[in-house]
Amino acid sequence: MKKKYSEKKILFGKRNYILIFVSLSIVTLGFILMSGGGSDNPDFFNTEIFNFRRIRLAPTMVIIGFGIAVLSIFTNPDP
Repeated sequence: MKKKYSEKKILFGKRNYILIFVSLSIVTLGFILMSGGGSDNPDFFNTEIFNFRRIRLAPTMVIIGFGIAVLSIFTNPDP
């Protein structure tokens, strides 16, 4: 009995990998924008943790990055 070996097909195409790397960079940028705002002195409260960048912009970028990652998974690899 001969076994037939089928040709291996790549699961994702070039466009999928580009979208995955774009999404990873957007998520990373979102987490970088979220960082900081701490205080060196424990007796002083820094109100910078409540600015627009940390409360609105950074989480939005993370969610958009995850959305692009899902899109890259479901995108058809054939051109």
